[in-house]
Amino acid sequence: MSFDTLGLCPELLRAIAAQGYSTPTPIQAQAIPVIFEGCDLLAGAQTGTGKTAAFALPIVQRLSEAVPKEKRRKPRALVLVPTRELAGQVSDVINAYARRLSLRSTMIYGGVTIQAQIERLHRGVDIVVATPGRLLDHAERGTINLSQIKFLVLDEADRMLDLGFIDDIKQVAGYLPPKHQALLFSATYSQSIKQLADELLDHPRRIEVARRAITADAVTQAVYEVEKSRKREMLSFLIRQEGWKQVLVFCRTRYGADKLTEELLYDGIKAAAIHSNKSQSIRNRTLAEFKRGDLRVLVATDVAARGLDIERLPQVVNYDLPQVPEDYVHRIGRTGRAGETGVAFSLVCQEEKVLLAAIEKLLAYAIPRQRLAEFPHVAARRSTRIQELKQAAKAPKKRTPAQRPAKAAVKPEPAAKPEPAKPRRGKPLAERPAPKTGRRGRRS
Repeated sequence: MSFDTLGLCPELLRAIAAQGYSTPTPIQAQAIPVIFEGCDLLAGAQTGTGKTAAFALPIVQRLSEAVPKEKRRKPRALVLVPTRELAGQVSDVINAYARRLSLRSTMIYGGVTIQAQIERLHRGVDIVVATPGRLLDHAERGTINLSQIKFLVLDEADRMLDLGFIDDIKQVAGYLPPKHQALLFSATYSQSIKQLADELLDHPRRIEVARRAITADAVTQAVYEVEKSRKREMLSFLIRQEGWKQVLVFCRTRYGADKLTEELLYDGIKAAAIHSNKSQSIRNRTLAEFKRGDLRVLVATDVAARGLDIERLPQVVNYDLPQVPEDYVHRIGRTGRAGETGVAFSLVCQEEKVLLAAIEKLLAYAIPRQRLAEFPHVAARRSTRIQELKQAAKAPKKRTPAQRPAKAAVKPEPAAKPEPAKPRRGKPLAERPAPKTGRRGRRS
């Protein structure tokens, strides 16, 4: 099957050809005709299979068939995503098709000034890609009008449920007109997704092109069992031994991501971290540096698990296993995308064996174990040296006798000043009259 058989207009076919694609993916081949029919859709497919283009292509073409005459257009398509990174990725794909048909799109998410977004909305747009929280801010301010929405897309819907956006999604739905086409796309297909679909979709068509939560076949997986205190040592060792030039590392917490980044920099490995505590400008700049190859290691939390689209990313490392097994699928889905191959390693300590068992139960197979025979000796010396430096930095510094300052000589106490003589009673001596001399005072 080719894109020519899906009913796409010549402008979009040229845009697809310019991107180097000739054959639609399974999700695209099945979803695009359903969207053209005007039916609601519940679609599940593994990550990295082209879900964004599956809804972007038909929506852009449908909107281009009836362009409003007014200059300040109101949004007619709304795409809800869980993270800022995913908003940028989806917006880039939509813009690549929309500009061919003179349509306007914009992004709305938190972490940046709202005034610039208000100005873009005031100029008029056709498609809005937004995170739920910031979209509600605009709706409550009255800076966005959702009364003319014809298409509602929930992308990575399961992730939005995991992040607690269910109430926000329902509140957004209250601003939409009663008649609109709703499309729900998800990398995993769970019971909670079915419940959400029952509330927001009207007799949806269901498409599932892959097994539930299956990982991409192009990703080679492996587990390294290691003590928790030596994970960083093994990661540094792997990066050097394998000669990795570009690796994405996932940590469970923001503090853990920052700490690991500092330790990698100490090891002489150029690294940087992105997480929700970083401003959007810093996150964008760090991601751009990683894509250019200026950074060797990008350390991220799960905030980036769904939104990063790095072309030909070769390696992904789970420094910490995720608490939710499905998140493992999305993490390693950052590699092995668009027909490329990739490798995903997990560093597992004793405390994480339960999490590993849950992941393998979800995958329905055991992840292969690997060992590094030379790692214990090499890493032990490095670890000992680092511990010595840390202890030396914490311990109070003792001065040698030569470094101690010489004791100052004891100064003699100053002699007590004599007290002034007390004056005698009566008149002062200087004021007494001189003794009389005269005839009586002389002796004969």
